[in-house]
Amino acid sequence: MLAKRLLPLALAAAAGTLALTACSGQAPAATAAVAPEAGSALSLLSGTAKANGAQPSTGDWALRNGGAPDARTAPIAKKWVQLTAGSAGDLDPVVVNGAGLTLYRFDTDTASPSKSNCAGACAVTWPPLTVQQGGKIFIDGIRKKDVGVVKRDDGTLQVTIKGWPAYRFAKDTQPGDTKGQCIGGVWFGLRPDGGKAGAQNDQNDGGDNSGGNTSDEVTATSAVLFDDANFSDNGASQGVAGAGCQNLARPGVTSSIAAQGSLKLWTGKDCTGESKLIDGDVRDLSTVGFDDKLGSVKLR
Repeated sequence: MLAKRLLPLALAAAAGTLALTACSGQAPAATAAVAPEAGSALSLLSGTAKANGAQPSTGDWALRNGGAPDARTAPIAKKWVQLTAGSAGDLDPVVVNGAGLTLYRFDTDTASPSKSNCAGACAVTWPPLTVQQGGKIFIDGIRKKDVGVVKRDDGTLQVTIKGWPAYRFAKDTQPGDTKGQCIGGVWFGLRPDGGKAGAQNDQNDGGDNSGGNTSDEVTATSAVLFDDANFSDNGASQGVAGAGCQNLARPGVTSSIAAQGSLKLWTGKDCTGESKLIDGDVRDLSTVGFDDKLGSVKLR
């Protein structure tokens, strides 16, 4: 049995115009990841809000049908947000929130340094994805190091991905809606790497294209896989190391993983079947839908 190890610390108004144009706008180049601000006391948790036991009708679930938050719903909605690497309409990949609604980025914003330039009437049409001091950000399929917050001019904290402030579109009311895509030639679905979903030229969209890095980037070179949750030594464990796809000696028994860096999980042998990107340690694989399902992993 491999011994349990210590776990590393987990770490404007004019823009609201709804004239449709082609998806040809390009974002400013070169972005940098922005960590949660000091003093924000935010919790970045792996897995979905549901898997982590979030309270019903709070967070992203307070506005399941989209729209702009009002005086009653805004404080409830700020308790937590969820960032999931998924798909919506023709956009794949794109980040969606806990209610399955598409998240967007604005070309007039900047990512390095992070700055939102959507306020007033713009922020009514494009509600910023905000979270309260001490709130939670559930991360599903996105690298934690790419997730951060930026303080808006009104003092609220807006969630960022690779430095780009995240928004919803008030007219998206159902999961899969992408009615905000390409509006004004400056609004685009937000990719898990911070780039523009559906952009014609992905090489200049402000995402992370160095060395082919995408939301599927893996950085871990080894991992310890425990049969029990919470890295328990009471049950058996197994290890993997190397580069590329690694088949497990004992598939279908893993409940927690300890690793330094990102790795991709697969249900089948030879990295086939259902997959999920995780970022470092996961205490309970049920939070990402992979408890006792792991067949192989992809390492750097």
